[in-house]
Parts: sequence; C-alpha cells; structure tokens
Amino acid sequence: MSTIADPKAPRPSRPGPSRRTTRGNFELYGWVFMRGSGVILIVLIFGHLFVNLMVGEGISAIDFGFVAGKWASPFWQVWDLLMLWLAMLHGTNGVRTIINDYAEKDTTRLVLKIALYTASVLVITLGTLVIFTFDPCPPNSPADLLPSFCTA
Repeated sequence: MSTIADPKAPRPSRPGPSRRTTRGNFELYGWVFMRGSGVILIVLIFGHLFVNLMVGEGISAIDFGFVAGKWASPFWQVWDLLMLWLAMLHGTNGVRTIINDYAEKDTTRLVLKIALYTASVLVITLGTLVIFTFDPCPPNSPADLLPSFCTA
C-alpha cells in the first residue's frame, strides 16, 4: 500500500543555488514594469490603429508613401519608437518569466534566456535604425526606382 504525501507539506527545494535569494527586488520591478508598460502600450497601439485605419482613407491608403510621410515627422518617429521598445521589452519580460517558471535545468534556462535577449536586442536595434534612418528618397538613386512623390 502506498501513501499519498500531505498536500499542505512544504515542497522540497530544487538542487543547486537558490534563485530566490539572488533576484532581490528585480521580480517586483519586472511586475510593476509589466503593469505600467501594458497601460502605455494600450494607448500607443490604439492611437496607432486609429491614425492608420480610421483617419483618412483607411487601410487602402497604407503604403510606402503613407509610412514615408508619417516617419517624416519626429512625433511619429518617437511614437513608433516607444511602441517598438515597450512592446519588445514587455514581451521579453513576459517570456523571461515563462522561462523561469518552466525551464527546470539551469543550463536550459541560460540558453533560452541568451537566445531571448539576443533576439530582443537585435529587433530593438534594427527597428530603431529603420525608424531613424528611413529615407524614401535616397540621394543619387535612379529616378525609375524612386517612388512617385520623390523629386529626382
């Protein structure tokens, strides 16, 4: 006959270094960041959707020229940059939490986090470069390759 363990008994700790003592207030700050960034992201995303879909001609007007005109304004560059950064950091923090909860081996956790952080830094860096270096009318380009609104 087998016995069932008491469900109210404390669980034995995992082998290896304790993760709870090394994190300090980082998890608290991560939790607060998720709530704050979530609220700001709601405003940024619905503002983005409203301007892109409701104002003007709707989705049929979104093309290369629309994006080029929008990113000609520093306001929209900063808006889209904030949306990119907050969305990526918010998502990265969420996936980091999932990795901490479900990856049992320290090596697996480390590899997954390195892949996550590498991908996040890459997307944030490339997205920031695109937003601030985007030029729909590059100088010395052949006129037949330029959009119609560029003066050759």
